[in-house]
Amino acid sequence: MDEALLRSLTPNVLGILVRRGADFAAAEDAVQEALIEAVRVWPGDRPKDPKGWLVTVAWRKFLDMAKSDAARRRREDLVDEEPEPGPVPAVDDTLQLYFLCAHPSLTPSSAVALTLRAVGGLTTRQIAQAYLVPEATMAQRISRAKRTVSGVRFDQAGDVATVLRVLYLVFNEGYSGDVDLAAEAIRLTRRLAAAIDHPEVAGLLALMLLHHARRAARTGPGGELVPLAEQDRGEWDTRLIAEGVEILRAALARDSLGEFQAQAAIAALHADAPAAEETDWVQIVEWYDELARLTGSPIVRLNRAVAVGEADGPRAGLAALAELDDSLPRHAAVAAYLHERDGDLATAARLYAEAAGKAADLAERAHLTRQAARINAVRK
Repeated sequence: MDEALLRSLTPNVLGILVRRGADFAAAEDAVQEALIEAVRVWPGDRPKDPKGWLVTVAWRKFLDMAKSDAARRRREDLVDEEPEPGPVPAVDDTLQLYFLCAHPSLTPSSAVALTLRAVGGLTTRQIAQAYLVPEATMAQRISRAKRTVSGVRFDQAGDVATVLRVLYLVFNEGYSGDVDLAAEAIRLTRRLAAAIDHPEVAGLLALMLLHHARRAARTGPGGELVPLAEQDRGEWDTRLIAEGVEILRAALARDSLGEFQAQAAIAALHADAPAAEETDWVQIVEWYDELARLTGSPIVRLNRAVAVGEADGPRAGLAALAELDDSLPRHAAVAAYLHERDGDLATAARLYAEAAGKAADLAERAHLTRQAARINAVRK
């Protein structure tokens, strides 16, 4: 049984059912029933047109379920519209599914879960394992999301920015369990890039590839975090870097700059440096200026302060940092780094310890604690 084929066909079949009048929740249930039937039947009698077979079986499953529904009279009118078995037009409804799953009425966590379920074809158990929550909890989250978008018109214009934000959230979850969410986000973004010609879609794909290229070097043998400046650049994936840079160049050439393109440009400058000390920090500061203009994000300005500290010296970085609210996440960590660069080890050690106490991520907390211990050891 070709599980990859079934998984790739699922969004298209689901989209066809929704476009033909099925509400999203019922269509999703019908497609799952059709997939179960395919697993049972195909090993001994694989159809010549797998997609057409799935559409026909899923549609019949939907009609069977519709007949027993409270709205039986209204839905039975659809029986006459049952498509004849045979080839299905090569229409890809995956793009509409992206927009449906990123509906503004959904919370970010629900949108991510529904995208992974409907577009990614992952099982509820796989998604639950990836997010380290009970399967029943994830099932409830997905069910609520499906109920929310049921009845939404499938031909409504979608918001590309919202779709990209959902995919970015998936990527930032990284990986856990048996599902690599970073790789899954790249796969889904590739599919979106193939379906829509949009510079920010290309920018997000480039950003993901450039970040993913450094993945092997981000942690040490014991799982400890390795800062960018200390990473073994020989472990970076040059193939992914080259692809990301090529995609980014094509996007930037369209002269329609967006935040993901700007982020990708910063990542590309880091990837282009043969060694940390050869990083073009002046250009990076300029790109952070563009990114701050596009987003107005205080987190962007926090990261810019680090870049200013590298380009113009730690005191310039501290001056940029002084303009920001010290309650920002990672503010203390950035301040600690810049004070250490400026030679104020006592303040740096105190701030590293303070930052460790605020860190939510265990790996980051351990890293900051080690930084504080290292400086205190030097001071003795």
